[in-house]
Amino acid sequence: MKDKNSATPRTSVAVGGTALACLGVAAFSLTFPSTHWALSGFGAWSAVTVRAVLATAVAGAFLAAGRAKVPDREHWAGLAVVACGVVIGFPLLTTLALRTTDTSHAAVVVGALPLCTAVLAAVRTGARPSRTFWIAAVAGAAVVTAFSLGESGGAPTAGDGFLFASLLVCAAGYVEGGRLASVLPGWQVVGWALVGTLPLTLPAAVVSLSLEPVRLTGESVGGLVWVSVVSQFLGLMVWYRGMAAIGVTRASQLQLAQPVLTLVWSAALLGEHLGRATLPAALAVLVCVAVTQRSGARQAREVRRSRAAARARGAEAPDADPEALRSGDAHEFVAHGDPRRRAPR
Repeated sequence: MKDKNSATPRTSVAVGGTALACLGVAAFSLTFPSTHWALSGFGAWSAVTVRAVLATAVAGAFLAAGRAKVPDREHWAGLAVVACGVVIGFPLLTTLALRTTDTSHAAVVVGALPLCTAVLAAVRTGARPSRTFWIAAVAGAAVVTAFSLGESGGAPTAGDGFLFASLLVCAAGYVEGGRLASVLPGWQVVGWALVGTLPLTLPAAVVSLSLEPVRLTGESVGGLVWVSVVSQFLGLMVWYRGMAAIGVTRASQLQLAQPVLTLVWSAALLGEHLGRATLPAALAVLVCVAVTQRSGARQAREVRRSRAAARARGAEAPDADPEALRSGDAHEFVAHGDPRRRAPR
């Protein structure tokens, strides 16, 4: 009876986590078009550093208003990975790439990012998704990559090296941020990562603005504000909270829809051409996302049933079995596989 009563709260957590992760994906889908706008009035280094400084100002206001305590020393290394991955690494590498390639081609990197994140999550947290999950994840990545390459003409560009490097640093930042968000609120994970980089980003912004030309227009300022406030802080805040609720691996696959959304925004806002393959590719991606989410939910139910059965027999519940937990309820074991370390509510 107790287990039945606990099903509804768990389901609510999963649904809410999925919704938050989807909000993050929607915010990220506008990052490349917004960066394109920002580059129309700012140099690449100015756009990256000013973006970080503005995001830090917003994050600092949140931290001050929430009277957030400085994280324990054990979390500093993880926050440094988040800072290097999503505060500095990914924005810098993709901005440098967008100087020589358009947003539709840059969407290729997002097509491979969910699979890269899932692989790193499996290594870092010990998660063991099912074979069905991996098949759907690889299929989704293949569909998105083929679609994006087809839309961009398939020819390699000078920015491809930056794009491929951004995959690794961003995936590492996502995995570590999702892990930390199980023991710290998501907004604090992003906020402290931003604040920690301020001694680097503020002087770099001053130098970059003095060396690179600046042309203030509605597009350039609007693009910079979006990537600073939404992509760099608010989007990451809900993204990490969603990852903490449903697990890094499951949440990462929702991002398969991001390249398709980015291409739609590129056509609507930047006038870039989209081919007739857009709708079929979008439907194929949604099918792959549905399979990965269903697979993860099924594993969670199996683990909960095994734990309930063990309690009914009076035996030790599978809480002590890390192998079972790694394939089940992600929001409980993402912090080093320990079900007792829950995200603060």
